[in-house]
Amino acid sequence: MRARSPGCADAFCSPSSALFPGVAIYLAEPRMGRSRRAFLTRLALSKGFRVLDTYSSEVTHVVMEQTSAEVAACWQEQAAAPPLGCPRPALLDISWFTESMAAGQPVPVENRHCLEVAEPRKEPSTPAVLMPAYACQRSTPLVHHNSSLSEALETLAEAAGFEGSEGRLLSFRRSASVLRALPWPVTVLSQLQGLPHFGEHSSNIVQELLERGVCEEVERVRSSERYQTMKLFTQIFGVGVKTADRWYRQGLRTLDELREQPQRLTRQQWAGLQHHHDLCTPVGRLDAKALQQLVEAAVGRALPGATVTLTGGFRRGKLQGHDVDFLITHPEEGREAGLLPSVMCQLQSQGLVLYHQHQRSHLGDPGHLAQQSHTMDAFERSLCILRLLQPSGAAWKAVRVDLVVAPWSQFPFALLGWTGSKLFERELRRFSRKEKGLCLNSHGLFHPEQKTCFHVASEEDIFTHLGLAYLPPEQRNA
Repeated sequence: MRARSPGCADAFCSPSSALFPGVAIYLAEPRMGRSRRAFLTRLALSKGFRVLDTYSSEVTHVVMEQTSAEVAACWQEQAAAPPLGCPRPALLDISWFTESMAAGQPVPVENRHCLEVAEPRKEPSTPAVLMPAYACQRSTPLVHHNSSLSEALETLAEAAGFEGSEGRLLSFRRSASVLRALPWPVTVLSQLQGLPHFGEHSSNIVQELLERGVCEEVERVRSSERYQTMKLFTQIFGVGVKTADRWYRQGLRTLDELREQPQRLTRQQWAGLQHHHDLCTPVGRLDAKALQQLVEAAVGRALPGATVTLTGGFRRGKLQGHDVDFLITHPEEGREAGLLPSVMCQLQSQGLVLYHQHQRSHLGDPGHLAQQSHTMDAFERSLCILRLLQPSGAAWKAVRVDLVVAPWSQFPFALLGWTGSKLFERELRRFSRKEKGLCLNSHGLFHPEQKTCFHVASEEDIFTHLGLAYLPPEQRNA
């Protein structure tokens, strides 16, 4: 068909060494250009795809760029016809290639990918109408259409947090949240037009991912020593960004280096380091349910009638997480006060407590509660590492557990706050403040000028007071 291109001298990948031997791609050069074709070839090979440098009967997918169906048909007429009985390969737009690179595997060929189909690609018409500005105004499911794009932006958000750049962290996190809420996969950059929280930087990241399947900035961050070290250190129970940054600046890089200098560590951090492997291993839903039974039994013995509710990511539908949060209350207001020491004694008597730190309640008057931080509340709590026996009975693993006690009158607010996600809660409080002039936290919904608080019986009541449609926990994964 044509001579081998000097820019693609290494373009052939044998079926035995390819990850997808049933797929053989031929990149047609017209309107693509030689250097562009060479770049795309290297990208495909790096992903384990088989790319042929000459058009032959082995080709299963012909990819063309900026080419109409008519031009593609003319090109195919001039191409060498396949042997009798062999079907011609489909002529595909570059969108199939970029989606496959982003997915790391060949995506199914759809009509919108085929150049033979002369239908224009359908794109969402009015995304700005479909996408409210606040995360608390939109449904965000756990499983969505744009995971590779949102994960890249989350990486940059995390890196910004490691550098203390709160503005950049929020910017990337809000962009990622919008992608999670979209009811369709983003395949071209124009689909982001009019969407909230998509500035130039986030848009450029998405464009590069759509075109290349990878983003140089994201990969550079992920491979950097600082990012990897900060991520390693902040995964230790009791270690925040400031501590991890200080250790990094002092030249520490590994867990072993920390173990050799226990004087640097608090009691909490030392416990986290001792059980680091277990605490970094995801906890499954069955383990969370088993822990709930243990906690319910201990709470029931300490205070009959008290209830235990599983919160956090598990309440939002996650199948696994890195810690388990329980919210405890009692229908008789005040009976719950001072409950946790008795609960911990019950668990300790069974040999289940590896570490715990009790924090007493700081509940005060409504005016004081209205000033509580967005990230912390004043509830009584125990931060624990519990020993969870495995079904076989022959082994156990350490699991991070938070036990939080809330008065009955504040329980709906505490349940809402401890369910998450973090960005959903942040956006809900921002909406309350900016759009309604109210203060919302895990203790209540307050009118700052009138010095009054709203009385509610459920999470639904809180949404109603704010004029928002109720979103069940499974739709709060912003």
